[in-house]
Amino acid sequence: MASSASAATLRVSVENLAPENGTLLTPVWVGFHNGGFDIYDRGASLAAFPGTESLVEDGLTEQISAQFDTVGAGEVQGTILGLGGANAGPIDSGEIASLLFEVDASLPSSRYFSYASMVIPSNDAFIANGDPLAFEIFDDAGNFLGADFTVLGSQVLDGGTEVNDESPVTTAFFGQQAPNTSVDENGVVELHPGFNSVGSGGILDDPAFANANFLADGFQVARIRVELVDDGAQDVPEASTVLGMLSIGGLLWLKRRSWKRSASV
Repeated sequence: MASSASAATLRVSVENLAPENGTLLTPVWVGFHNGGFDIYDRGASLAAFPGTESLVEDGLTEQISAQFDTVGAGEVQGTILGLGGANAGPIDSGEIASLLFEVDASLPSSRYFSYASMVIPSNDAFIANGDPLAFEIFDDAGNFLGADFTVLGSQVLDGGTEVNDESPVTTAFFGQQAPNTSVDENGVVELHPGFNSVGSGGILDDPAFANANFLADGFQVARIRVELVDDGAQDVPEASTVLGMLSIGGLLWLKRRSWKRSASV
């Protein structure tokens, strides 16, 4: 438990900046750590990061949460759900989702921040920080620095674990009915080449995702902020609450795997 002198309540907010009928984000995993928690390595397979692989293929955060606990680089983590509309879970275009975290600013395990989310619909597209030291939230004296950054479409990553066939049978939130049912690619993490071109029968041919080309000029995927708040009496759930919701056999999230956005009219 943090002492009263060093306790800090932080609000982490994720805003989906994609245009209407653009991309969505799966529930976003976030964690505070000492700089020793690595989510992926560019140019390397995700075989050594099973928690990340589960997230980028199926949008599930249970395994990366367990991996975080096992590594022992931090103590505070959570999963941020989109709570708007009838399909709570994904963070839709224009939506802002937030979660509160209680940390001890004096501990090295609170110093750095990491995040990860699957970009949907896709086979294994995701956003995350590969450098665990990228976002310093407190300096070595415990002074709050915070974070406020935008993730661009040109920064979307390809997990290299599944072939980008964009088939409704194998593509998450495009019709896939069960996790881990896509064609293995056995590749490495690289920048994503983008969705298949219009006319190929893929994601961009669905009116519900007509504006999902994240490689379009100026495309912004998300804005993520880590802010210091005065107290914990806010209108968003605490991290432990949401983790509990997601831990009930994974049902809260798995039940929405066949969810599909309706095209705007």
